[in-house]
Amino acid sequence: MRLFEETFRITPQTRILDVGGSPSIWEFASARPKLTILNFPSALQRAAEGVHSDLVAADARMLPFEENAFDIVFSNSVIEHVGTDADQQQFAAEIRRVGRSYWIQTPNRRFPVELHLMLPLVHYLPKRMQRGIVNRFTLWQYITRPSEAERASYTRHFLNELNLLDHRTLQRLFPDAAIVAERVAGLAKSLIAVSIDR
Repeated sequence: MRLFEETFRITPQTRILDVGGSPSIWEFASARPKLTILNFPSALQRAAEGVHSDLVAADARMLPFEENAFDIVFSNSVIEHVGTDADQQQFAAEIRRVGRSYWIQTPNRRFPVELHLMLPLVHYLPKRMQRGIVNRFTLWQYITRPSEAERASYTRHFLNELNLLDHRTLQRLFPDAAIVAERVAGLAKSLIAVSIDR
C-alpha cells in the first residue's frame, strides 16, 4: 500500500475503485480516498474501522460505471481468478475503460511457489499430477484451517479456473502499462500493471 500511495499521491479527494477487494486492505493506507469496492455479493464485506467506502455488487467483466469514472482502478490478486484468457481480456478492457489510471497486481506464474496453495512448483505440473497433490496436501490448508467444503471449493477453483499470468501475458492485457515486479530473494513474486493518467 505504501508503494501504491507513493506512486499515485493519494488524497481524500482521489476516487478509487477497488475491483474484487475488501475494506480490510485499506486499513493499511495512510490516506482515506473516496473508495468504491466492487465484488460479488457473497464476497462484499462491511467497512473496517476508519475506512469508508461504497460497496457495489457486480461482475468485474461488466463494470457498471461510465468511462473514466475513477481516478484510479486498484485490483489486488483478482485477474488470475476471473476465468479464461477471454475473460481476462474483458476484465482488462473494463479496467482501462473506467479508470484514468490503474494498479493491477497478480502473482507471477514464473515464481517457483504457487502462492494460493503455498506449494512449490505445483503449478508447473500437468493437471492430473496437480490433482493428486492438492487433493492430499497444501500448506494453505494448514495455515487457514478451512472446513472440508471450503477446502474442496478452493482446490476445485485452483484446478479448474485459476489462470496465472506472467510478465508477457500481463503486458499484452495492459499494453499501455509499465509492469513492476514485487521481489522476494531477487525473484519476481508478483507483477503489477501500472498506468498513470492515460
